[in-house]
Amino acid sequence: MNILKKQYHTNLLTAFLLGISLLMFSNAHANERYGKQKVVYHINYDNPKKQAGALRNIQNHINAVGAENLDLKVVLHGNGLALLLEPDSLEKLKKFKHANANEAMTAKIDNLKSQGIDFNVCANTVRGRKVDLESDLYNVDKSDVVPSGVAEVARLQAMGYSYIKP
Repeated sequence: MNILKKQYHTNLLTAFLLGISLLMFSNAHANERYGKQKVVYHINYDNPKKQAGALRNIQNHINAVGAENLDLKVVLHGNGLALLLEPDSLEKLKKFKHANANEAMTAKIDNLKSQGIDFNVCANTVRGRKVDLESDLYNVDKSDVVPSGVAEVARLQAMGYSYIKP
């Protein structure tokens, strides 16, 4: 009986070490292939399925390149603010068709933020659509607001960020 336990523990340890080795190899391989990247994701549409897809694309990007090798910013303006719009705010903000900051979406946003992803919000849209940062948008600070969404996208591209519109 003791021999079986020892064999089981040895097999378990071997499988664990093999798994760790494969993970390290795949991360090293991804780092060699992709290197360090600066990327801006541009979201100006309110379709909840497309926005969920964009968040999946961002997570896949992180998985491929590694969070430590990625400087990724999401810029939202116009209808794109629907990604962060609280469902309770939709009634009062008539210029939005959707409020997509439901429980599933906010969990994805929090996960991406915990991996170093910045979400920038357009001040022109906030002002023009009379959005209250504290009550209408999910997890947005004043430091997340940029003067102009489109100007921010252009600024980031001039700084060497690759442009992606999922």
